[in-house]
Formats: sequence, C-alpha cells, structure tokens
Amino acid sequence: MPVLTLQQKLTILGDAAKYDASCASSGVARTAHPGGLGTAEASGICHSFTPDGRCVSLLKILMTNFCIYDCAYCINRRSSAVARARFSVDEVVTLTLEFYRRNYIEGLFLSSGIIRSPDATMEDLIRIVRNLREVHHFNGYIHLKTIPDASPELVAEAGRHADRLSINVELPSEQGMAAFAPQKNPLTIRHAMGDLSRHIAAAAEPTLRRRLRQRFAPAGQSTQMIIGADGANDAQILVQSAGLYRHYGLKRVYYSAFSPIPDASARLPALKPPLLREHRLYQADWLMRFYGYAPEEIGQAAAGGMLDLDLDPKLAWALLNRAQFPLDVNRAPRELLLRVPGLGVRSVERLLAARRQQRLRYADVTRLGAVMKKARSFIVTPDWHPPPSSEADDLRTAFLPRPRQLQLL
Repeated sequence: MPVLTLQQKLTILGDAAKYDASCASSGVARTAHPGGLGTAEASGICHSFTPDGRCVSLLKILMTNFCIYDCAYCINRRSSAVARARFSVDEVVTLTLEFYRRNYIEGLFLSSGIIRSPDATMEDLIRIVRNLREVHHFNGYIHLKTIPDASPELVAEAGRHADRLSINVELPSEQGMAAFAPQKNPLTIRHAMGDLSRHIAAAAEPTLRRRLRQRFAPAGQSTQMIIGADGANDAQILVQSAGLYRHYGLKRVYYSAFSPIPDASARLPALKPPLLREHRLYQADWLMRFYGYAPEEIGQAAAGGMLDLDLDPKLAWALLNRAQFPLDVNRAPRELLLRVPGLGVRSVERLLAARRQQRLRYADVTRLGAVMKKARSFIVTPDWHPPPSSEADDLRTAFLPRPRQLQLL
C-alpha cells in the first residue's frame, strides 16, 4: 500500500465521514482559561448559527475507514473497494489544533471504522481526545462516536474527555440488522446506550461527598438511524425513536437517508429514498420532543405507515382531526394550542402571556409570530372564524404545494 500524505488522508477520511449525520448543536459551554486553547459554544456546532450570526463548524473525520465488519449498507465495509487510509493519533491531534488556530473550526467530530478489535479502536480514539484535553488543554467542542462492543471502562473514560458521545443504532429494525449487519447485535448496542445513560445521570447528580456535578459527556448522547435501507416504515421508525428518547434520555435521534453504494448487495434498494422523507421524519421527531405528540398520533396521518410527503406531519394530523378545531386562542390550553398548524412553541408562549392582559384579535395573533396562512383555518378570535364550508379535502388541496411553473427563456 502506498504511503499517503496527510492531505491525501484528510481527503479520504473527511469524505468517508460525510455519511454520519449526528453532528449538530453542542448544548455545552466551556470558557477559556489561562494556558488553554479555545472554548465551546452552547449556541451550536456544525454549520449552525450563533445568536450573533456567526456560522460555526466542526472538523468531521474518521480516524480510519478500515473496518473488520462487513455491513452491507456501509461504504467502508470490509469487502468494499474504496481507497483506505488511517490517521495516527498525533495526526488527528495536529489537524484539530492547526485547524482551530486558523479559525477554520470550533471543535472535532471523530468517528472510526473498527480495526483489530472494538477495544483497540476505542483505545486509539481515547488517546486522541485525552491528548487534546490533557496535553494541549484544548477547550473546544468534541463529539466522539463510541463503539458499543468496547469495554464499559473505555466508554466511561471517553465520557470524561468528550462533550457528547453517540452510539449508532444503525437500522430501525432488528430484522434489518440481522439481514444487513449480522456481526452487530442490537441488544449489545442498547446495553451500551443504557450504560452511557446511567453514567451521564450519575455525573449530573451531586452527592454528599461531591456537591458539584462531575464532568461526563455534558452534552449527552445521541444516535443515528439509516432510513430506507430496510423495510421499516415511518410509523415504525417513530415508535423506535420515542422508545430511545424515553429509555436512554437521548438528546437527538438523527435520520440519514440511505445512499446506494458501489458493489452493493442486491437486497438493498437501488435508489436513494427521497430526502423529503428524511425531512418529514425530523419534523415528526420535533413534534414528539417539543409539542407533546405521541408517535402513534403522528402515525394516524401516515398512510400505509409512511408520512405524507406533500404536507408536514403537524398539518396532516390537524386535517385528520378536524373535529378538534377551530380553537379559541383566548381560551384553549397550551397543549391544544401547540397542535394548531402555524403556531410554534415560542408563538404559543407569547400568545399565552399576551392573553393575560387582553383579549386577542386576529391581528394580535399575527403580530405574535403565528404563520396565519396555516393557522387561520384552525383558530377562532373575536373578529375571525374560519368559513364553516371548509371541507377537509378542500382544505388539504389548499395546503398542497403548487406545481412549479416552467419559465420561458
């Protein structure tokens, strides 16, 4: 195998990391201190925007794309013919520090293929983050992908250095895992997620001996599912995600549309699922986390278990449950107002605060941030009531996206 330059390795391993979607807001802040390098911003990481308008990002790489596993859906599987590369521990440390000093990045997202064994790979990953923290006093954000088969002691040490840890559940169904990744055990993955959840909870709880919280993955844990590789439908995926949030206290579940890969198994889809499906899953996930929807409720509006690609899931649910509307914005409780299309969490909070002072009219609801194009069909104010003749089918048609018109040159 030819000796690769650092630039060539970065090209290969940076590109190999693009399939990992679980890379976003940090949710953790760490200020600079004398002798240290950098800070971590709680406002966001990885192509997100801070309150002052700055775009911040991560160096997102694999330590190596060599792997002993042969998961059918993975571009870096053992039998794949892709170009291979591997960073040394010192190379990852040097890249991170030099990119940070040049203001290219604000942190590191590090994952890896499995080489030699899960423990051997995890030990190398830990050496990288420990070197950054303890030798170079790097205070930037670090998101580390952990390996479920690695020993709990290694995962526990990783959490003392990284801001966020994540363990991928890979595919939504156990049947899919058995078919496409038989070397990986869903029970092992969930057991590792449970151990990680307990570590995070224990570190956050003060004790008589330790009155301050310990530092252990302060930004929590996340996971990722590949969507469209197996036969799981959207309703099944949302039930799975709801269980992960409930049992393991995850910060985020990320959904990554399957991308066809070279020399793929004939059992895998030949076409990539529409990115709009991935987008609808994120919208539905948001409804579960912040709007109080149960996955079964969202699934009611999913024909054949698949979310409507033409309408966002909140609007689709409202159209299916027209009997619950319209709602009086001056009387309806918070949990019902959150079900109104066009009303977000912030606009509902503003509305609740404003109606304590006065009765709200149509213009007031508009001023408080509601998207009235959607909300007007589902609310009542003293000076507005939606036309009673609005049938569900007609209303759905009104909300469907208009076909793009061809422009003559």
